[in-house]
Amino acid sequence: MSDPSSIDPSEYPRKVVFVAGAGRSGTSTMAGLLQILGLHVPKPEVVADETNPKGFGEPRWVVDHHDRLLKEALVQVSDSRPEAWFETGRLSARENERLTTTAWLSEHFDVSRELVVKDPRLSWFLSLWRVAALRSEATPTFVTMLRPPAEVVGSKQTYYGNKLGAAHLAASWLNMLLHTERGTRESVADGGRVFVRYADLLDDWVRTTMHVGQTLQLQHVLHADSERIRDGHRFVDPSLRRMSQSLDDLHLPPRLHELTAATWEELNKLAEPGGDVPAVHATLDELREAYTDLYAEAEAISRSSVVAAEQKLRAQNRQGKAGPGPGRPAAPAPEFAADRVPHGVRKMVPAPVRRGLRKMAGRERPA
Repeated sequence: MSDPSSIDPSEYPRKVVFVAGAGRSGTSTMAGLLQILGLHVPKPEVVADETNPKGFGEPRWVVDHHDRLLKEALVQVSDSRPEAWFETGRLSARENERLTTTAWLSEHFDVSRELVVKDPRLSWFLSLWRVAALRSEATPTFVTMLRPPAEVVGSKQTYYGNKLGAAHLAASWLNMLLHTERGTRESVADGGRVFVRYADLLDDWVRTTMHVGQTLQLQHVLHADSERIRDGHRFVDPSLRRMSQSLDDLHLPPRLHELTAATWEELNKLAEPGGDVPAVHATLDELREAYTDLYAEAEAISRSSVVAAEQKLRAQNRQGKAGPGPGRPAAPAPEFAADRVPHGVRKMVPAPVRRGLRKMAGRERPA
């Protein structure tokens, strides 16, 4: 690290760091450290809470922006469907969304030449943000956080009260990481990307963060002064890694277990010096195709659940139209038959079928 007083930050090249990866994988810690070292997180930020008491490092506008887009695309934050990437990619290609995103991003370069944009939803819209950065005359760079999938699943179940089950959460981790890797691959040749193990960040955040700064040429990191380093030491809590379960503890279906373990092994290679190479990319492509095939099989064998849900909805609608009367008690309005189908099964139902069922039940989502 050199003396920052010798370089004028107003002369730094425009650059934006997009922190990607699954939620509960250390993205907040990475964004927080980059902010402490001098990069700017656009304001206002999401307020810290009991699930993340040291803060999220997330711009409020970005979270709201992504929530709106995901709602329109009918995609969940932890969506395990490979086809969900097509839906969010379709919205990312809309010119009005590109204009809106670019306008927001551009104005924050008036505050700092190096920005941090982080949100667990961000991976769904990588192309949208890449275009916004380039149109803002900035270089897009990507940091993807890696945390063992069993720890991610355990953390989500602990802090978010997630009832979707370990299999669904592991599948959504696979879907997110495999497509995030593919979606950031072209950045190897332009702004750059880096994969960071959460454990490495907690063990030695200075060395790990400086590696990120060097790889992506982040001037605020490379020229951080001693006071910022001290602030970083106060920020990082090594005990944050509170999950210690393994894949075996999740009791996943055998094929899902196999794909998750193999994907974790390959992603770890990307975090090694010189590991971001075509041979690893090719293996990850094969794993992504294998997961897509597995999901298609799961959809094919779950169609009886679709039929059962449809029949229950029709019966409930007929009962509701008939109204209460002798021998016909009023149907409870808040509950729907589809709600009694496990969410993990509903997620496996193809999107067009789900939309048809919602329409039949009078529960269409707004466009």
